[in-house]
Amino acid sequence: MTECFVGFDTSNYTTSAAICTREGQVIANIKAPLPVKEGERGLRQSDAVFAHVKNLPQVTQGLRSALQDARVLAVGVSAYPRNQKDSYMPCFLSGVAAAEAFAAALNVPVHQFSHQNGHIMAAAYSSGAVELLTQAPFVAFHVSGGTTEVLHVTPDGTDFSVELVGQTDDINAGQAIDRIGVMMGLRFPCGKELESLASLNTKKIPKPRICVREGNCNLSGLQNLAEKLWRETGDPSLVSAYTLAFVGETLEAMTEAVDEKHPQIPIVYAGGVMSNRYLQQVLGKRRNTYFAEPQFSADNAAGVALLTRRRFLNQ
Repeated sequence: MTECFVGFDTSNYTTSAAICTREGQVIANIKAPLPVKEGERGLRQSDAVFAHVKNLPQVTQGLRSALQDARVLAVGVSAYPRNQKDSYMPCFLSGVAAAEAFAAALNVPVHQFSHQNGHIMAAAYSSGAVELLTQAPFVAFHVSGGTTEVLHVTPDGTDFSVELVGQTDDINAGQAIDRIGVMMGLRFPCGKELESLASLNTKKIPKPRICVREGNCNLSGLQNLAEKLWRETGDPSLVSAYTLAFVGETLEAMTEAVDEKHPQIPIVYAGGVMSNRYLQQVLGKRRNTYFAEPQFSADNAAGVALLTRRRFLNQ
């Protein structure tokens, strides 16, 4: 009988559950996106909680099918956004309730982690450098619709100790991409469609005027500049290419700020925005650089399951 660990994650975008084996292999990564009405740019927390309640029976049914002939040793859940005091979002309570009920039925322990650390672990796992990135300090970029942060990460055997060393001072990269996409009539979330449009561009891209100071960035200017370019050209491919070039140069400058303090420290890029292949090409020129695979880059529970395994085995 296979021994395994189960993880739950209920972010503001996706309901998810995952299973990893005792040996550390992810064997199920079940995800159900939260519905967003056409023309809207996200969800209120109350709507997200309601959507999770509707999605969780479907997701847990997927778990039931995947867990045949398996023995669950422990359950993990992302209970809060970050490992910080008072870090809280109501949507994560949906996952906590599901995890506690699931574990109670099996009479196994529940372990709580942050959503951010789940992202970091999923990225480390799928980058192919999980041993390197769980043995010594490294830097993680968490770039998504809700977060644009640079983190100095120290593994402690059962979780990660995280220090914030860079961030956006206004909106997040994923927010900017989605706002620009919705402006052009794309459906939220807009990242994949915007990336496809950008690949069709054949025109010269205007030079992005980025703003990065002491490792922190400003991205609200991107939205204004992209809106101006859209009014002037009406060209969705050009505007999409400009948007990605702006984000790419911004993240590149933030990476250079990391290298000034920690030369050639391993860096892993996590979060939904970092599934973008163009951004990976821009940032992948640097040595000791790793990226999550797309299915482990956007919100998912795989990292939570893997952290649960590490905590259970190391305790």
